[in-house]
Amino acid sequence: MLIYGREDVKLDVLVIGPHPDDAEIGTGGALLKLAARGKLCGIVDLTAGEMASGGDVETRRRESQAAAQVLKLAMRENLGLPDCGL
Repeated sequence: MLIYGREDVKLDVLVIGPHPDDAEIGTGGALLKLAARGKLCGIVDLTAGEMASGGDVETRRRESQAAAQVLKLAMRENLGLPDCGL
C-alpha cells in the first residue's frame, strides 16, 4: 500500500522499518537533512503495527502520511506484512 508519493520514483536513500514511526524515530533527522540537500528519500514500513498497544492502524496510516510530508519524503509505503509474525 503506497501511503505517500509515487511508486516509480528512484530514491537516493531508502529506510526500512518494522512498524510505522520506527524509521522516523531512528533516522528522521538524517532523512530531513538529506532531503534538504536534494536527495530523494523514502521509507518502507514492513507492517501496519496492528499489534501495538497505542493507536490503531488507520491512525498510524494518517500519522505516517503526515510524517512523510514533514520529512519531505519522495515516497512512503507499507508492505502490510503481519505484525509480530515475521
